[in-house]
Amino acid sequence: MTAPTDWFVHDRFGLFVHFGIYSAGARHEWLKKRETFTTEGYQKYFDHFDPDLYDPQLWARDARAAGMKYAVITTKHHDGFCLFDSALTEYKATNTPYGKDIIAEYVEAFRVEGLKVGFYHSVIDWHHEDYTRDPVHPQSDDDAFWERPREIANYREYLHGQVRELLSNYGKIDIMWFDFTPPTKTKDDWGSEALAAMVRELQPGIILNDRIAFPESADFVTPEQYQPKEWPTRDGERVVWEACQTLNGSWGYHRDNLDWKSPEMLVQMLVDSVSKGGNVLLNVGPTGRGEFEPDARAILAEIGEWTRVHGRSIYGATAADGVEAPVDCRYTQRGDRLYLHVFNWPMRHVHLPGMAGRIEYAQLLHDGSEVFVQDSDPHAQAQNTAMPGHEGVTTIELPIQRPDVLVPVVELFLK
Repeated sequence: MTAPTDWFVHDRFGLFVHFGIYSAGARHEWLKKRETFTTEGYQKYFDHFDPDLYDPQLWARDARAAGMKYAVITTKHHDGFCLFDSALTEYKATNTPYGKDIIAEYVEAFRVEGLKVGFYHSVIDWHHEDYTRDPVHPQSDDDAFWERPREIANYREYLHGQVRELLSNYGKIDIMWFDFTPPTKTKDDWGSEALAAMVRELQPGIILNDRIAFPESADFVTPEQYQPKEWPTRDGERVVWEACQTLNGSWGYHRDNLDWKSPEMLVQMLVDSVSKGGNVLLNVGPTGRGEFEPDARAILAEIGEWTRVHGRSIYGATAADGVEAPVDCRYTQRGDRLYLHVFNWPMRHVHLPGMAGRIEYAQLLHDGSEVFVQDSDPHAQAQNTAMPGHEGVTTIELPIQRPDVLVPVVELFLK
């Protein structure tokens, strides 16, 4: 059984937040694995976790201003630390110096701003005493660590219990985003069929991602840190999909990682996804004190200025089937309007294959200024000669100066 995804494929753009005690380490969310921390050695981050500047209202306002329509936050990452007040563990935010339920504050703030609310929850757990060995565990190569008997059934009960808490205690939840199944684990380890059934029973209408080794339960698929070449399919049928992407290559706060993607690149990724029928979930990793970094906020603000005036080429738009986009361009379509996103600004003209006689009117989207359309090549017309390959090609005439926007868009009204 799956859920309706109409709102999801309309909204197209969401915020991902990776936040936890690893934020205090400031060296990536896989810090515990990368540096093979023991639970005892990792305890210092729990003992000193106090995000006193956490302001979920500001997070939500930044997300909405960026043009994001929904958000997903880490309720528990692989290290097992819980941002919510779970009754099933002491390893949670309410027992740190911060002392409050971070998830409760997040849910309330994002609802106030009109964003849909989602939860990320790791099915991996490096802290739980009955979680069994796998290749991604920090102690995966330490045979002595695994000499004590462990019962995956006990961990599975804990996993299901925490998901039940999340979907029972915080009102309506729109997305459940599980992560992830290592090579040595199967759907039986997680009890995936029962888990998916419980999720849908507790939250009718919730949509569920694809990372619990039970693809039949998934409403959407989640390519990570890459852009698919074309609309993803399963068994020959197109699927609902969402690319999850980072601002700088790290999901959690990484103080010394300065590999920021440019706002232009990120908008191009959003456009590319929508042109192939997909969404983008763009991640921010808050600092150990609970703030979005200044660079992250500045990038979101620039993206927001673009979505403010170009939103109708994104929201409710999808792939333009049967139409070939020119080189260095992407098409999206919404009803009888086709949107040409120009990644590389040309010298005066763009030639549109297969569009002869189909365009009623054209304008630059950012300012509504008309651009001229001709159903023949202007050079061929001027010289009274035919240019091979340009027969039946529509040409639009653009200004020499590139518009001062991240990605210029031409809105084409179809006949």
